[in-house]
Amino acid sequence: MNDMLIESWGLTKSYGRKIALDGVDLSIGRGKIIGLLGPNGSGKTTLIKILCGLLQPTSGTLAINGQSVGPETKAIISYLPDRMYFANWMRAVDLFDLFRDFYKDFDYEKAVAMCHSLGVEPRNRLKTMSKGTKEKVQLALVMARKAQLYLLDEPIAGVDPAARDFILRTILTNYNEEGTVLISTHLIADIEKVLDEAIFLKEGKIMLHETVDNIREQEGKSVDTLFREIFRAQPMEGGEF
Repeated sequence: MNDMLIESWGLTKSYGRKIALDGVDLSIGRGKIIGLLGPNGSGKTTLIKILCGLLQPTSGTLAINGQSVGPETKAIISYLPDRMYFANWMRAVDLFDLFRDFYKDFDYEKAVAMCHSLGVEPRNRLKTMSKGTKEKVQLALVMARKAQLYLLDEPIAGVDPAARDFILRTILTNYNEEGTVLISTHLIADIEKVLDEAIFLKEGKIMLHETVDNIREQEGKSVDTLFREIFRAQPMEGGEF
């Protein structure tokens, strides 16, 4: 087993003249909860989709569990996208049946139990559910797997503030502790308390990758405060933004 779960060197993704990721060098170990933090448009979703194999990098090298992205790496990744991609006529239990057939590490009973703890009736059809409830179903699908890498793209963006702590507790109490959770978000204050490490991504470049404890000790401030300082909008000439 490779000591590093994710390693990338010079990872770049461009769309014509637009550069979404710009020479990303990254090393991520196992048994961590890591925040991938940045404003909208910073490249967070692009990086996650490359890790999943949904996008191909323009250049650079990427290894997951010591292997190039492919069927072997996809089998150990549990991915929560930022948008629901299932048909509205389906029920949560239909999705659980699908995942049980498709993923060897999927725990059907655990998914049903998570639905009940999240206040979701798993036999209801998706079309009868609110956006937040659908996202809870997706969360149950993802966290009911015993994956090595969980990629969660904005898991708390679509729920009200009161539900965010509950969602985070669900993640904390259900992931494979030998695996790593990578949480993409711009809601830093809400997730800071659960993070082991933080990655600051700005305009496709990594500005900082450090443990949360070191950030607090060395900077003398919270991750959220440091994030706000680094990403604070800079005034243009004439004082306009």
